[in-house]
Amino acid sequence: MTELTFYHNPRCSKSRNALQLLEARGVHPDVVLYLDTPPTASELSALLVKLGISARQLLRTGEEAYKNLQLADAGLSEQTLIEAMLSHPKLIERPILVVGDRAVIGRPPEKVLELLP
Repeated sequence: MTELTFYHNPRCSKSRNALQLLEARGVHPDVVLYLDTPPTASELSALLVKLGISARQLLRTGEEAYKNLQLADAGLSEQTLIEAMLSHPKLIERPILVVGDRAVIGRPPEKVLELLP
């Protein structure tokens, strides 16, 4: 089977629920605690490609850092938004399941099941 990677925040109920759904189906992905081990710039860029979204679409707009860094400014570049997520990984939407060259944000948690064979 293709390698599965799960970007996880154990303090997030949606993230915990998505992981439980996977494990209930016998799927045990490599779990990345992205708040402790943030992705690199190239990993985050590759993740955006697999998700098929822009950096702006991966931002958690309710986070304090989003307001403090004034990330709502539509004129900010993709690179600026990526750098903000690298510096403040809490800004990265979660959970994310990666299966091969595809990825999905688990909101709602059941979305992660879309990538399972």
